Amino acid sequence: MITSLLISALFQPQGLPVVKADELKRYVSYLASDELKGRGTPSPELIKASEYIAAELTKLGVQPGVGQSFFQSTKWERGRGAGEEVRNVIGVLPGSDPVLSKEYVVVSAHYDHLGEAKEGEDKIFNGANDDASGVAGVLGVAAAIAKSKPKRSVIFMAFYGEERGLVGSSFYAKNPVFPLKNTVAMLNIEQIGRTDDSEGPRVGQCNLTGFNFSTIGPTCARVGKEVGVPVIEHPQFSAPYFMASDNAAFAAAGVPAHTFSVAYEFSDYHRVGDHADKLDYNNMAKITGMIAACTLQIANSGSVPSWNKYQKRVARYIEAYEKLQGKPPVSQTNRGS
Repeated sequence: MITSLLISALFQPQGLPVVKADELKRYVSYLASDELKGRGTPSPELIKASEYIAAELTKLGVQPGVGQSFFQSTKWERGRGAGEEVRNVIGVLPGSDPVLSKEYVVVSAHYDHLGEAKEGEDKIFNGANDDASGVAGVLGVAAAIAKSKPKRSVIFMAFYGEERGLVGSSFYAKNPVFPLKNTVAMLNIEQIGRTDDSEGPRVGQCNLTGFNFSTIGPTCARVGKEVGVPVIEHPQFSAPYFMASDNAAFAAAGVPAHTFSVAYEFSDYHRVGDHADKLDYNNMAKITGMIAACTLQIANSGSVPSWNKYQKRVARYIEAYEKLQGKPPVSQTNRGS
């Protein structure tokens, strides 16, 4: 059993990084605007959104992640729009430690949504909460930690094609720009703007999918407690929703990866009513600050996250990690159910 003294030595909590609610609102208001016509995959509007995200990362001092470019480009290969360009947006904040800078913490969200309906007075699926809020969170984390000089490199990603089957994140996992072997964690952000969950208001706290699947859950819970934004395990949805967002593609490759969400079930999910004016930006700023603190904790830690071997559902991810690394970083202490 790890003693409280050892835990204290390993865990060096950060204060809540400052995230500006009005900046988050600015990001969402553009990404979820009618101008971008729902950011369908593929579409010219999705390309336009990618250019906006890259421009905002540049303003924040984040470097291009793909050579001199922010874009990992490929061609859409199936159904509607086959042959059109699609892009993952990738930026990097290089680590400050000469050794640990060769390891990576990914902070991500998907920037696509459902595009337009064929008919109706309002035909645009604006996707403000799903997942312009997550992209705003990624930009908010970048703004909060850009001058912090984390020891490990932090990679900021926005994926295409999540709504069509985790396509962009799966493409990256098969064609990584930064070695997955050296990618120690992936913190994905999905639906952090709406607080009107079907189970009641969700203010001042955040869910983490697959909470006990790796040590990331307990680590983020400690960070959340320190900064006053609890990170919790939903009793019903934590495990099943683990496979519902882009973290699943990284986990399948062996990388400890989880998704932060505020409301799993909100009334405008995949409906045209998912508008920017329905988000709680003050709460969103607190959540984003907490995620920034979690990012810094993992980026600066002397140890790396590990899968929890006591979780039966984790066996496939441990196997993938063994294939990736040649040795399993499995938790010997986290006996979560």
